[in-house]
Amino acid sequence: MALTRELRLRIVSGIVMMAVALTALWFGGAAFWALASLLAVLMMVEWATMAQVSRWQLLLSVLAVAALMLSSLSFADPIKLATIADRLIAQTFDLTGLAAILVAVVSFRARLGAGILYAVFPAVALIYLREQPGQGFALALWTLVIVWATDIGAYFAGRAIGGPKIAPSISPSKTWAGLAGGMVGALVCGAAIASASGLAAPFLIAGAPLAVAAQVGDFFESWLKRRSGVKDSGTLLPGHGGILDRLDGVVPVALLVAAGVAGGIL
Repeated sequence: MALTRELRLRIVSGIVMMAVALTALWFGGAAFWALASLLAVLMMVEWATMAQVSRWQLLLSVLAVAALMLSSLSFADPIKLATIADRLIAQTFDLTGLAAILVAVVSFRARLGAGILYAVFPAVALIYLREQPGQGFALALWTLVIVWATDIGAYFAGRAIGGPKIAPSISPSKTWAGLAGGMVGALVCGAAIASASGLAAPFLIAGAPLAVAAQVGDFFESWLKRRSGVKDSGTLLPGHGGILDRLDGVVPVALLVAAGVAGGIL
């Protein structure tokens, strides 16, 4: 019964989160930028909290992320993005790297600098994808659906099939069967979205390998939590833990898709 209640809470909470994300995604522009910026700031809060930093170090890193996301507001202008997209994303990533180094030096905590990269890069990548001329909504939706399908497929396949663990010392619940289920889910859902929205041919098959990237992101965040001695990155999301717990797969997938689009691979 406890498991049933837990699963019900996860489903309801997950539906609400998806609804919020899809609404902001549909409107795009400032609405999606605001959501991505808020999530980046919350990710930094959880990252710094797990690192057990002092209050001033937490404030410094959060203000840095907020300032960087404010500087990325130009990404919400599709006209500007269409003309100088490569220059904008290069400048934003360079500025983020510089800010990460400065925060690491000033705070004497290299982990805080890494957290800035971890929070800002995927947020900017998603905004970049959403504001691509013509197919921005489809690109960002495809990226998020890949992660969602991976999580759902891995959860249910892992529980139904079980079997050998992938890395029990890092994440005891992750199995090879779950990974396979996540890859199948991402492949099928990704192909469906790509076909329905007219995305390029590589999007029809890219779901499966990106599901592996999503799982790598999951393992990395699990390793961080074990290193910090916590079960969840936070308690903000009922049934799901913290923001980092839900976005761990988005981090590598958003970066890889944005890089593929910018490089003409996808």
